[in-house]
Amino acid sequence: MPLDSSPDNPQPLRVVAHAVKGWIERLGWVWVEGQLIEINRRSGSRTVFLTLRDKLADVSASVAISPTNLDLAGPIAEGASVAVRIRPTYYSPTGRFSFYCEEIRPVGEGRLLARLEQTKRLLQAEGLFDRVRKKPLPFLPRVVGLITGAQSAAERDVVENARRRWPAVSIEIRNTLVQGPQATAEIIQALQQLDRAQTIDVIVIARGGGSLEDLLPFSDEGLVRAVAACRTPVVSAIGHETDQPILDLVADVRASTPTDAARRIVPDVADELSRVRQARERGLSAMTKIIERQQEFLTATRTRPVLADPTATFDLRYEQLATLRHRGYRAMTHLVHAESTAVEHTLARVRAMSPKATLERGYSILVDESAATVSDASQVAEADIVIAHLASGRLSLTVTERRLAEREE
Repeated sequence: MPLDSSPDNPQPLRVVAHAVKGWIERLGWVWVEGQLIEINRRSGSRTVFLTLRDKLADVSASVAISPTNLDLAGPIAEGASVAVRIRPTYYSPTGRFSFYCEEIRPVGEGRLLARLEQTKRLLQAEGLFDRVRKKPLPFLPRVVGLITGAQSAAERDVVENARRRWPAVSIEIRNTLVQGPQATAEIIQALQQLDRAQTIDVIVIARGGGSLEDLLPFSDEGLVRAVAACRTPVVSAIGHETDQPILDLVADVRASTPTDAARRIVPDVADELSRVRQARERGLSAMTKIIERQQEFLTATRTRPVLADPTATFDLRYEQLATLRHRGYRAMTHLVHAESTAVEHTLARVRAMSPKATLERGYSILVDESAATVSDASQVAEADIVIAHLASGRLSLTVTERRLAEREE
């Protein structure tokens, strides 16, 4: 019922606000579809504010939801299409109109993304995406296995670019469905066949771009587990740069496009020839420098005096030897002369102290018959025989008289 009011009889604001609240909340709960354009989580708040926008009209609304109810819906990102169960509310004190959300569900691509995210988390928890499981690609594979759609642009890109880079490359192609319900089974069967072949060194799974639904086979859990079980390195080349199915995470190498896959699986013959040429030039330069250094060493060695004139050392040593001999001769002569002089002086002193010198001056040495030296007249008696030793010869004398020396008192 409309409220009666006039300038003379206005209605209180609280009455109008209460009436608006009643009119709005009469709608009750309703399911609404829209695009989630913003998620505003406030720290410490028990409410998360979402902004929804209609896909066709310029209409948006603010929706409040509890964090628990939002998390129950699974991973939902901004831009996803969602269906929400909301109820309009009107907050009388501030006159604010909003919606309260009780439940939210992804729809369309949002539902697919949520399902893929759940599968991704399950496989990641099992460790299928760990880097330690990644196998390195061979430098030059003998045979490349290629799984792709028949006569597709992806097949052409891989084959042509691989042969342009390395003309001798051998590619074994397995054409399968790349979209639809049967695609996953065919891809797994081709993958297992190539993996069992002993000559296949690397396997490429390639497909061009497409919608999320078109690329679903490459996010299939069965295919992901089959790739993880392969002994042969697997390269994923699905879609464009922005496309990233779960296969990209489990593959040993992820190529952004089929053309990029060709670049990764085989080297560029022109680049390799350039590297070989550069390596040869560096090797030649290194060997040339080594030879030049050795030549300089030999030249310096040959110019040494000992090699330029081998006898020069002998002449030098001969001169040194002659000098040493001369110095030794002079030293020995001086030493012998000094020692001779010393011997002469000693001999002169000895001779000066020798009895023979005394005898040569006319003295004699008397000894009795017993050869005892007679130095006192009292030692002999008259008629005794004494012998006088002269400087030359000796005399036998008979004592006829003796005179005793007077003793001093």
